[in-house]
Amino acid sequence: MRYVTIFLGAIVLVLGVYVAGVYMNLYGELEEPGVSVNSEIPKNLVQNKLIAQEPFGKTKQILFGDTHVHTTYSTDAFFWSLPIMNGEGPHPISDACDFARFCANLDFWVSTDHAEALTPRKWKSIKEAVRSCNAPTDTTDPDLVTFLGYEWTQVGTNAESHYGHKNVMFLDIEENKTPKRAIGAGGVATNGMRNTLPGQATMLRPAAFLDFENRHRYFNFISFAQELQGGKFCEEGVSSDLLDEDCYESADTPQDLFRKLNELDLPAIVIPHGNTWGFYSPPTITLDKQLESDFNDENLQILFEVMSGHGNSEEYRPWRALENDLDGNLTCPEPSNNYLPSCWRAGEIIYERCVNADIEEQICLSRAEEARENYAVMGVAGHLTIPGVEIEDWLDSGQCRDCFLPSFNYRPGGSAQYGMAISNFDEGEPKRFNFGFIASSDNHRARPGTGYKEIDRFVTTEANGPSSEFVADTLYPKEDSQPQSIDLREGELLGLRAGFGAFEAEREASFFSTGGLAAVHSTGRDRDSIWNGLQRKETYGTSGDRILLWFDLISESSDIPMGGAAETAINPIFKVKAVGAFKQKPGCPDYSSTNITNEEIERICKNECYNPSDERKIITRIEVIKVTPQAFKGEQVDGLISDPWKVFNCEPNQQGCEVEFSDEEFNSASRDASYYVRAIQEPSPAVNAGSLRCTYDDEGNCIEVNICYGDNRTSKDDDCLVMSEERAWSSPIYLNYYNL
Repeated sequence: MRYVTIFLGAIVLVLGVYVAGVYMNLYGELEEPGVSVNSEIPKNLVQNKLIAQEPFGKTKQILFGDTHVHTTYSTDAFFWSLPIMNGEGPHPISDACDFARFCANLDFWVSTDHAEALTPRKWKSIKEAVRSCNAPTDTTDPDLVTFLGYEWTQVGTNAESHYGHKNVMFLDIEENKTPKRAIGAGGVATNGMRNTLPGQATMLRPAAFLDFENRHRYFNFISFAQELQGGKFCEEGVSSDLLDEDCYESADTPQDLFRKLNELDLPAIVIPHGNTWGFYSPPTITLDKQLESDFNDENLQILFEVMSGHGNSEEYRPWRALENDLDGNLTCPEPSNNYLPSCWRAGEIIYERCVNADIEEQICLSRAEEARENYAVMGVAGHLTIPGVEIEDWLDSGQCRDCFLPSFNYRPGGSAQYGMAISNFDEGEPKRFNFGFIASSDNHRARPGTGYKEIDRFVTTEANGPSSEFVADTLYPKEDSQPQSIDLREGELLGLRAGFGAFEAEREASFFSTGGLAAVHSTGRDRDSIWNGLQRKETYGTSGDRILLWFDLISESSDIPMGGAAETAINPIFKVKAVGAFKQKPGCPDYSSTNITNEEIERICKNECYNPSDERKIITRIEVIKVTPQAFKGEQVDGLISDPWKVFNCEPNQQGCEVEFSDEEFNSASRDASYYVRAIQEPSPAVNAGSLRCTYDDEGNCIEVNICYGDNRTSKDDDCLVMSEERAWSSPIYLNYYNL
């Protein structure tokens, strides 16, 4: 009887602990995708967009969308939503649907959560949520089209193994026409999500008790991570279309990804992005290896994201963050016009300290050289080699001073212009990228199309940061607290420091913008018409404003629009038309006829929606860029990109700007060429348009920075606005020289 009493007592104790845990929400739960508002926007708003986006006698309307959107099904988005990161809480896919429809008033968007963080449960719920978002609308003339997709988030530990991130989107949403699972990136990304994260997430338990009111969010994140650890991996060597739906599938390289997508045989588009992002990309990366056999699928990988909320990836520059010597060792280049390498700045910091300590000049010079060498071999995490440094000490080192809204620690070898200039001659006939251009937001708060108003920096951009100094010290340990004996090989940073400090997250906060938009010339508003426009590459990107843009090659038979190609020996003639975006009115349109409540408009839209006036912004100029791709192996890229090749200043006109031009040297040059245009709008305030907000000396050197922090060091009311020339980038027109 005594043992029965003890046994029953133990059961009561366990049940008591469990009930108490449930009551206090100590165990966490798996968060769901939410329920979107079952309502279309008012028909008059759709009609107004049709009129505004199909003016001037054009046969196709222009539709605006966002092909790069994350919810708290993505690990980084979930983490940034936590209270310790000043987060707002969950941002499920239902919020993304409602934001796209009622706040941004988009025509289409794509759900692209990181595949490495998806499980069979989440992938199934994403597909259901995508269908739910499409449900309220007429399929032949919808107010909003939602596409299914995911992000393949590859990270290499060195330039040779790094391929970067790619979004994958699918045409159909019916269950029997969609993939059974998302395909993640193998290697570092998969290992981090499936093996490392679950253990790291448990470190949040103390935060749950210190921030007891919000404890459920921390425990939910732990459950999020543990669900990843519990998943099984798909069997290797089995065709993707034959695998079970309850396993996790990965692809190590683009070659593997394209092969697996082709095995599925589902209509898909692959969109690379972030190729100039230096916060994780090895300093010497280029796009060259992605032109090797089977590493580019010209039927799948047809579009290139030139800009997102992480910055511009369009422009090429001849400088590099690091260089390789003849033996393949990483070395630090000297400063050049408009560029100060961070490795060089590391030497300056050490030299200044040394001189201020009254140490002999020659010794100081030697220490500066050693600091540059240490930085170089450490690669992305080179800043960790300088003990006790403040982030302001780095000034604007590593940044593109003369680029438009550049991505942080810019990598020119990954830029769109570089991709247009290179060729691969391994198989005789040159292989080249023939991308169309788009832009998108890469928003991690379930807010597609955030660039319609330059407001709410902590919501419409990726700005985030520690909620207290204690949290900051934990996430961004001071460099002087790092081990003194470290292996300084490039690529070891992910094993050495998986924390935020290794990626300069604090300094990067000044480079987050409200993001761009994808635009497509479409014969209709329906799913198939949008898809066909994307397939034709009759697309362009904007920095966020809804600029209207047309770019055509004039032909005797029929004009060839942006994204097209032709074989010719005739000197080409082009025409461009651009019309500025509508100026915005405060507040939101009248949604009283819909099912969305005022409370939801306040929570999701912050009471600020896309709300155009009748007045347009002015297009001030048209810039033409010409690229002549490599004609032989080893041809230097630096002289192949003419930016700008031509510039046309525009008279102020609400009807926009229209120009016509020709290339009188195309025939005599006897080589292939490609052309695209930028339509530049009158200056207007934009979030983080000043990046580090440098003070410059008379020689153009940055001598002081005013960082726009992602934490409480910069007020949430400060949107860090600086005047900026919003723009649109057309897809290129590719001309192959053909002598009749």
